[in-house]
Amino acid sequence: MGRPDLNRRQLLSGLGGLTVAGSFGFAATGSGASALASGADTRVRYWNLFSGGDGINMIAMLDAFRAANPGIGVKDSTLQWGNPYYTKLAMAAAGSRAPDLGVMHLGRIPGFAPGRLLDAFDVTLLAEHGVREEDFNPVLWKRGVVDGKLYGLPLDIHPQLNFYRRDVCEKAGLTGDDGNLVPFASTQEWFEGLKAAKKAVGGGLQTLGLHAADQNFCWWFFLSFYTQLGGTCVGSDGMSLTFDEDKATEVLEFLRRHVTDGYTTVGAADAETFINGSAFTWEGGWSVPVYAGAGLDYGATPLPPVFGKAATHTESHCFVLPHQRSRGGAADEGAHRLAAYVVQHAVDWAQGGHIPAYTPTLTDKAYRALKPQSEYVSAMDHMAVEPPVWFAGSTGILAQRVGPVIAGSNLGSVKPEVAARRMRAVMEKLLAMKNPMEGKAVTEGGGAA
Repeated sequence: MGRPDLNRRQLLSGLGGLTVAGSFGFAATGSGASALASGADTRVRYWNLFSGGDGINMIAMLDAFRAANPGIGVKDSTLQWGNPYYTKLAMAAAGSRAPDLGVMHLGRIPGFAPGRLLDAFDVTLLAEHGVREEDFNPVLWKRGVVDGKLYGLPLDIHPQLNFYRRDVCEKAGLTGDDGNLVPFASTQEWFEGLKAAKKAVGGGLQTLGLHAADQNFCWWFFLSFYTQLGGTCVGSDGMSLTFDEDKATEVLEFLRRHVTDGYTTVGAADAETFINGSAFTWEGGWSVPVYAGAGLDYGATPLPPVFGKAATHTESHCFVLPHQRSRGGAADEGAHRLAAYVVQHAVDWAQGGHIPAYTPTLTDKAYRALKPQSEYVSAMDHMAVEPPVWFAGSTGILAQRVGPVIAGSNLGSVKPEVAARRMRAVMEKLLAMKNPMEGKAVTEGGGAA
């Protein structure tokens, strides 16, 4: 199964040898266990899937919360990223062993049976701790709402970005007086830019890292440009298929051209070649610590709006309340307090490359000073998000099924127009498939937000 670059997921081992725990209820670090043994009046059990640089940032934020709230002991458990995490979280919620607070991707909420496996937040209690709806991007907040109740409190967005080497792009004439990358407003301008960059790269390196064969990245990049064209997958009723094969074919041809014109080398180690001198690489914002640690002179922007409308794929981490039969009391209040604290102290979180969801943070001088984070903050206003259905979201079935089809088009094993038809067929089957959490298909009103 494809997943974000291992350089991010394995970064933890390179930054101190911290380990990730995969069993129920045991903290991934000593901080969680010591908190359990402390004299705190209230215990909050907290599960997350943060490893790498963001895992280290989360540990620091939890330690700061403990210092500010000595009466609350936080037992934090970091579990294996991806579907193993979601499986354990679902089993814990169904089996009365759920933690008080958890982390999910917003795109996975529709498939997690809100009301059965997730409990709703008390927005009045959140407001008492300083977190209110008006402090969030309206589109982002709405993604966490099901049937009028808030099930996902947004922490961030992590967008797909166009990372660029300033030294290479300056040599190619692609930077402005401020040293930042010039904008590209059409596919013609983009490929002209790649042509100039290819001459400046040298050394036999690829010009652009595209993750051409990775199912997750293939889907994320496709969705970005498909959204730029105004394409949608599911109708406003949340049930009907609106996938446009013509728009899809146009995007697939665009992606394929990077390979056929020699700008992308299939199978290349995209992160490594970027560090070694490639002009560009398309990658998630979580790679900021990797490239910053390599000492590069680089920048990052949202994916280029080559089809006229700005849109770049984003997913979001959010806090959730896994279902408990008797939720309430001091532990529940502590969970709300912890979630609100982390959301409001997101400058530290932004160091991992994520854009904070709490909008007052975006004007904070400390955040504006972060580079390249502040360069791509506009992605918050141009989010290309997955359809609100149970089979979508990070590491979801949708990416698993359509990602390989897109990869086949990128690699030339199937023509773009054929791939577009196959993508539509896959989505038709998924809409008719029953959500295992609810026993109903999207077309029957199941698993759609």
